[in-house]
Amino acid sequence: MAQISFQLKSQDVLILLKIVSLRQEPWNQKSIAFSLKMSQSEISQSLTRLEYCNLMSKSEKIVLKSAFFDFLVYGVAYVFPQKPGALVKGVPTAHSGPPLDKEFTSEEQYVWPYAKGTLRGQSIQPLYATVPEVVDTTSLFYEMLCLVDVLRIGKSREKKIAIAELKRKMFDE
Repeated sequence: MAQISFQLKSQDVLILLKIVSLRQEPWNQKSIAFSLKMSQSEISQSLTRLEYCNLMSKSEKIVLKSAFFDFLVYGVAYVFPQKPGALVKGVPTAHSGPPLDKEFTSEEQYVWPYAKGTLRGQSIQPLYATVPEVVDTTSLFYEMLCLVDVLRIGKSREKKIAIAELKRKMFDE
């Protein structure tokens, strides 16, 4: 029997963001797996890790939002750090994507590398490989992913605004 590692993986953050973005919509492992192009076993293992780390109640199917928010604000940049890479075509992220793209005007554009992308910018590796192809660029999920990328690579002022916006999106239902 394979032993489960209880160390968080980047897809765990992605899964929690997906669940939070659904608000009160019902979900199951199969629907999350399909929407993120992951296997159901990956989702199951992730939910087990998340429960172990006190970021979710697997039995009640709820994200422990306060703990998750604290992890995003204080930990995500250290656990899943990122540095901007080469110029590539891709999907806008961080301050180049919503909701901060209207707030900041910068010559530095950040993107998740993706051949069908709409913007040329410095590459940022997404939390999971399928992100650029599964994200709907008009969704709350996409906005929250962009805000998390600001926490991973942004400057102090950008991070401060991203934290306030992320808090509003996570807790204002």
